Amino acid sequence: MRRADKNMTERLLVKNIYVLGLLDWQRRELETISNAERYRFHSLLTYEELVESHAGFDDLLERARKALRSSATPPDAIVCHWDFPSSCLAPVLARDFGLRAPSLESVLRCEHKYWSRLEQRKVVPECVPQFQALDPYDPHAADRLELEYPIWLKPVKGFSSMLGFYIENRTQLKEALEQMREGIGELGKPFDECLAHVELPPEVQGIGGRHALAESIMSGEQHAPEGYVLDGDVHIHGCFDMLRAQGGKSISALRYPAELDPEVEQRSAEVCRKVLNQVGFDNGCYNLEFLWDEQADKLWLIEVNTRISQSHSELFRQVDGMSNHEVAVRVALGERPRLPEQRGPYSTAGKFLLNKVGDAEVVRVPDRDEVSRISRDLGDAFIDIDVEPGMRLSDLPNQAEYQYVVGEAWLGAQDSDELMSKYRNLIERIPFEFSDQRPLQP
Repeated sequence: MRRADKNMTERLLVKNIYVLGLLDWQRRELETISNAERYRFHSLLTYEELVESHAGFDDLLERARKALRSSATPPDAIVCHWDFPSSCLAPVLARDFGLRAPSLESVLRCEHKYWSRLEQRKVVPECVPQFQALDPYDPHAADRLELEYPIWLKPVKGFSSMLGFYIENRTQLKEALEQMREGIGELGKPFDECLAHVELPPEVQGIGGRHALAESIMSGEQHAPEGYVLDGDVHIHGCFDMLRAQGGKSISALRYPAELDPEVEQRSAEVCRKVLNQVGFDNGCYNLEFLWDEQADKLWLIEVNTRISQSHSELFRQVDGMSNHEVAVRVALGERPRLPEQRGPYSTAGKFLLNKVGDAEVVRVPDRDEVSRISRDLGDAFIDIDVEPGMRLSDLPNQAEYQYVVGEAWLGAQDSDELMSKYRNLIERIPFEFSDQRPLQP
């Protein structure tokens, strides 16, 4: 074959993969997948636009459409690993360009928390708590609650623990609803714009992004299977323990692989299959979050996420030798993926949130040399600092009500004891300083 013909063939084999909100470290993760030379990765919109700005859904959609239409390299696949709005932009854009992706309707049946509970109840009622939609703008909303206290209250569309409340009585419910009215529209308004792109069933009409969901309390140890659906076949490629902070209010760490009873893991996998088939989710990635109450022999389904998690990517690389971007890219191209098993340098890995309890001003953060030195000492840990000196913690976006995340760390080890020892070492050594002189919370 002539050199010119060979070069033309190689160019034709290259696939252009557009990634919503692609960051530099995620690009490095993408470069670990098999046959990475086959792909050219392009960022579609910025992280700031998609995650930090809370811009309107339709505005972001038009920006993305314009960027793709004006590009000299048309997309062969569109990949997403951020939550809404990215998770809902991807299926619309894929449809526009004739690419593989789940339908927007199936994604919304997962991400609209009330709609999702209705669908879950049809196929796995034993895993679904009692639930009820409430309108925070209704002055009589607290009187309309039909569930018994205590309850958990959260937005119909939210993420992490933002605007999530543990409620024990009517007074607390009224106070929580008042706080929701002040902040729920930030994400609720663009979510309502997205809902306008589909026909809602009668039981969901009128219940949008600025509504709340009340649920009876679930308990147990938390875990999350991650997988994909390709041509209707549901697969799982990993499962994670989700470890709680001291006090048990929020998730502070992920551990891979999960140290979970195999029978419970199999039950979780069956729930994944039933729910994803019920909502019609196909040709996409997912992770589902569960609680396992061992004493009651009860498996609870918390929520369905319609993407791979970027939080999991480094953990897969450390344990399996390849990030889960391998799965996202292959599925978006209509190819069956395969992650290698246990080919990384570690037997277990964890992602740890660096949590600061209580509001304060950031006085000092570790510099680049300090981070590099600690990283080397802990076996090439990946440490990401999210704050700078002078910042007020209460001004940070997307934070829980009771603590602030100032950074994240990904650590690898040969067993769980070594992993937790490395984490404690990190907390003791990493030189943050705050105006209230309180240290990070392990």
